[in-house]
Amino acid sequence: MIIQDIRTHLLSVPFADPPKTGFLTLGGIDLLVVEVETKSGVIGTGHLHPLAGGMRTLETCIHEMLKPLLIGQDARQVDALWQRMWQATFIQGRMGITVMAMSAIDIALWDAVGRDQGKPLWQIWGGENRDMPVYGSGCYRGLGHNGMIEKAERFVAEGFDAIKMQVAHLFTHDQDVANVRDMRAALGDRIQIMVDVNQGWTAEEAITVGRRLDDFDIAWLEEPVMADDFDGYHAVADAIRTPVVGGENHFTHHDLKPFFASGKVPILQPDIMRGGFTELRVIAEKAHQAGLTIAPHMFPELSTHLVASIPNPSWLEYMGWYDHLWVNPVLPSGGTMRAPDRPGHGMDFRPELFTEFRYKG
Repeated sequence: MIIQDIRTHLLSVPFADPPKTGFLTLGGIDLLVVEVETKSGVIGTGHLHPLAGGMRTLETCIHEMLKPLLIGQDARQVDALWQRMWQATFIQGRMGITVMAMSAIDIALWDAVGRDQGKPLWQIWGGENRDMPVYGSGCYRGLGHNGMIEKAERFVAEGFDAIKMQVAHLFTHDQDVANVRDMRAALGDRIQIMVDVNQGWTAEEAITVGRRLDDFDIAWLEEPVMADDFDGYHAVADAIRTPVVGGENHFTHHDLKPFFASGKVPILQPDIMRGGFTELRVIAEKAHQAGLTIAPHMFPELSTHLVASIPNPSWLEYMGWYDHLWVNPVLPSGGTMRAPDRPGHGMDFRPELFTEFRYKG
């Protein structure tokens, strides 16, 4: 299991159903795929979908800064290799490009470990493959008032018990309140409604609008302020009844320490691109110690392994973005998902993607 080579591929694959987020323009699914190959012939795969560019910058970081640290090392020592990369890039890194590049490699290393052992990651980590609750995410603000409700109703018809809609950016405060009010009226009291601000408000706005949204029994208010506004997060959490959640734009457990300390953000949503499997497991452990639960951001086909193996899971997020990329997609059923039983993370990209959808940006 000595690392012999690390390869990268840049792809740009069309969306099956292009998202209308209203604050990001996503023309296609830009993917950076990393392959870690060992001398025994095991190949582990990791990937990033960076959303806002930087594909070639990330690829350069992998080859210039990280690959030389890993060639000749034992791929099974994943935690040690994370620390090796972290320490070697500390001056340039700690978040951003370097941590995202490290995360892609970390995912590939864990995949290689699982494939070498012939076991899925959830099993290696002592988990139990069970039905895990998943919410339908994708009631995008860009769909407008009626479009968000129609998308939510499709999720419910497919068996989801919870959906997520969006506010801010495109709407006035009064429009946001009306959209949430009408979503609740359309879905009834049984369906849970999550509301995502995508960092679109100041703390003062979040308190003002959040108090009005309290009337509609929403499950959570997500990312109400900018990720680094910890004081704002805590002020909003203190001022409204609805739980305040976040974490997708925070890098590693170091960036989440204020939330561990305060306990005022009861559900954390770490993103695997900002720490890989290794840091997500650290975050989950520290969150458990602080009495918090974990609802990973996106990438449910990977996050299933984490959620199946930690004592404090909350939700998985499903948007359906990546289903058409996989040889064997992991799909929700009846509002739940299960991790694949295949070795490693168990996900293989369709081979034709590498010839038909090469990145040209």
